Amino acid sequence: MAGLKHAQETTPPRRVGLFGGSFDPVHAGHLHAARAALAAFRLDRVVFVPAAVSPHKVGVRLASAAHRTAMLRLAIADEPRFDVSEIEIERGGRSYTIDTVRDLPARIGAARECELFLIIGSDNLALLPTWREAEELLARVQPIIVHRAGEPAVVLDAIEARFGSGVAEKLRAGYLQLPPVVVSSTDLRARLPRGVPPGTDLPAAVAEYIRVNGLYTSGS
Repeated sequence: MAGLKHAQETTPPRRVGLFGGSFDPVHAGHLHAARAALAAFRLDRVVFVPAAVSPHKVGVRLASAAHRTAMLRLAIADEPRFDVSEIEIERGGRSYTIDTVRDLPARIGAARECELFLIIGSDNLALLPTWREAEELLARVQPIIVHRAGEPAVVLDAIEARFGSGVAEKLRAGYLQLPPVVVSSTDLRARLPRGVPPGTDLPAAVAEYIRVNGLYTSGS
């Protein structure tokens, strides 16, 4: 539980959003999605979980775990219902969501049977069937699917054909249509070495951290 802002709480959270990713760097779109999920699904807390190594980004060079975690903590400093857990970084190796789902409640002081809501972008929806122990994962969590682009109907129909109508209805119930925040970590990593100002795409404290530590420069 080290580092969690709410470790001192006496009332365990009952509805917890799990938001995993590389967060390289965390940006305004991540925060927008987390705030919307918190409100729409009446979550007690959203826990950001930076990956050690994402199974879908093997071979991609990331900023260090320490830098990515520090940027997350700066980004959520004024968000009392947001936290960061280093559970996947401490575990090491490839980060599989099913392992985190099993271990996270105890790490944050929540009951093992608490309701877990998995926040993902709609661009990851098609990959869900390839995730480790996908069927067990989808049985344990309520996904919150943040719309980014495209039409989800075809993907949802394919998931229904594989996992059945119950899983498909769960996914449809978790679909969250938001006003777009057009920003990505990939785009920021390309822009920052060219000296393009991030503007509101990055929280001010994160932008300053990147500048001071020389992250995402052409030589870093």
